[in-house]
Amino acid sequence: MINIINSKEDIHNMISDKLRDATSYDPTKQSQSRTIAQLNEEIERKKISLPIYQRDLSWTLQKAVDLFDYQLYGKAPVAPLSLNRISLDDDFSVTQVEVITRQIIKEDDVKEGQLSIIDGQQRLTTNYKAYIDDPSFTNIVLDIKKGQFRIIKNAPTKFQIPVGKLLNKSQEYMMRYIQDVMKMESFPEVTTLIAIRTKMLQYSYTLHIANEMNETEQIEWFEVLNNAGSKVSALQMTFAKLGSKQNFDIYAQYGEPFKKLIEDFDLNNLFSPYTTNVSYPVALLNPELELLTVDYKGHKNNYAPIPSDTKEKLLINLSIADLDKITSNSLNSLEKALNFFESYDLSEMITRMDYILYISGYISFKGLHNEKIPKLIEWVKEVDFSNLDNTKRRILFTELLNI
Repeated sequence: MINIINSKEDIHNMISDKLRDATSYDPTKQSQSRTIAQLNEEIERKKISLPIYQRDLSWTLQKAVDLFDYQLYGKAPVAPLSLNRISLDDDFSVTQVEVITRQIIKEDDVKEGQLSIIDGQQRLTTNYKAYIDDPSFTNIVLDIKKGQFRIIKNAPTKFQIPVGKLLNKSQEYMMRYIQDVMKMESFPEVTTLIAIRTKMLQYSYTLHIANEMNETEQIEWFEVLNNAGSKVSALQMTFAKLGSKQNFDIYAQYGEPFKKLIEDFDLNNLFSPYTTNVSYPVALLNPELELLTVDYKGHKNNYAPIPSDTKEKLLINLSIADLDKITSNSLNSLEKALNFFESYDLSEMITRMDYILYISGYISFKGLHNEKIPKLIEWVKEVDFSNLDNTKRRILFTELLNI
């Protein structure tokens, strides 16, 4: 028999409270507009921050150039930014870090209503770096002859103005550069640069602002937004949850020092795609993680320092003390490995990150003793990583440990 609902009260009882609440709130009504100048000022005053789970900076200089050109010439607005308005209620609290530096902001310095970046870090940071004339943007210029932003290798010509001078927080700073360095005296040229500066700093972004999202909701939103654009790997999401759960900023405390060591030895060409930028450092944690967590009676093949063997689930459950220990030890091994390559004139042979990961992993387990160095040099010269599947790569590391 079909039950017929015959009263308004019956219908009301069938509708969930959650569904009724959803119809009463429209997040698009929370959208606001801010100019680049306003956003830069808010970042400087720490009114905009990052949740600790946010990944580190990944944009290349070319991506920054593309954004500047688009903001100057684009015929459609850049995609909206997504931010969360912070509540100081403990249920909603997520540790915040400063934009660029990733310095942890003390709990007492986080303000009610402060905005926390969920999606848009790369764009906000790119504009802010120009605003503060960040040294990493020294080689980005506006070429007034070519009419576009460019990356240069040498000093700017008199027809090129660095983006950190053009879009600096101080117009006087720009004017001094125009007069003292570019020697520009033509009124039309000067007024054109001022007009470009004004246009770019008054460029407006739409902000989608959520109210008081808790940690789980923020990370879910972060994942949805990023998966809709550039794919966020499971490993990156583990980093996100690790930062939030353990209050351990693995990007600032491990990822950035790892990257800097590679750059200091002029090997950053091995380390450019963002996915490997994340997976290589985590792969190098495997040896120290095995020594820390496994009842060690000999190395297990599936703890090789290769990206396919990363142990996200183990990492996320470590204490801060253990995380600090394995990341510090891994960085120490990495530095010793890089010095080994340089000291014995092997650097030109290092054509893949595998060499670095394997020798670093060996040092974690065995140290670097004088009597073993000739055999390690021979191994580096003879090893061939091409056409090896993961099983063979695991066996290769086990064999290295037996040298």
